[in-house]
Amino acid sequence: METVDATRDSLKLAQTHYENFPVASILLPRHLREPIALIYAFARQADDFADEGDLPPEERLALLDGFRKELDCIAAQTVPKTGFFRTLAAMIAERNLPLTPFYELLDAFSQDVVKTRYENFGEVMSYCRRSANPIGRLLLHLYGEATPRNLGYADAICAALQLINFLQDVEIDYRKNRIYFPLDEMKKYRIEENQIATKDTGGLWWTFMQFEIERARRLLQSGAPLGIALKGRIGLEMRLIIAGGERILSKLHKRRGDMFNHRPKLTPIDWVYMLYRAVRAK
Repeated sequence: METVDATRDSLKLAQTHYENFPVASILLPRHLREPIALIYAFARQADDFADEGDLPPEERLALLDGFRKELDCIAAQTVPKTGFFRTLAAMIAERNLPLTPFYELLDAFSQDVVKTRYENFGEVMSYCRRSANPIGRLLLHLYGEATPRNLGYADAICAALQLINFLQDVEIDYRKNRIYFPLDEMKKYRIEENQIATKDTGGLWWTFMQFEIERARRLLQSGAPLGIALKGRIGLEMRLIIAGGERILSKLHKRRGDMFNHRPKLTPIDWVYMLYRAVRAK
């Protein structure tokens, strides 16, 4: 009963929490939906520890450390304390998933609590390697497709999607006192923090955003062959995710990088277009 409840709750979280990209999609084979929902629930809960509510940093870090201790139980093959982690442990064992990506996600969320600015793009990509890439790697292990080439493609896609989220959520992140734009690039384009605070898209903002959008697009395209390498419904799902990232970038470009007044969001028409692109691309 405990396993059923944890899985049901994870599926509900995956289906109801807002995301621009598919999670536990109905396009996937049924046997993959519950494991993906559990992975998503782990990441979503941990991310919320870092982001949601009014807890002080030390309490946020303590909550994340509680998740680490539960992972330690799984690593030591002892029984975790909570029902959710007992269910997660059973799935990890059954699917032979690596634990490193789970730890990396917790490291990224802990970093969100203590680090609010990034000096250069290398620092941003280091964060992406722990905040986004582990998801793609876990999915490939679930699919039985975790070859070195596919892992490289997945890393590119996941990092690109993370950059796209940064672009569309500039205002939301700033309200949390976070800026994911590299500070040296902001300086190069003469972008001040006050522009973000006042939602000012004047000066070189559009030139700056063109650079950021194009870099994310190139990174996403570099991983796009994964959508062809993966066969069947998982390949279709991957192509749909890639099309979603491209669509968000197109919306950002159309609005000249003004995510303050025109935050891009996927509409039903967009989903039809993305599905059409995903089907045609096979």
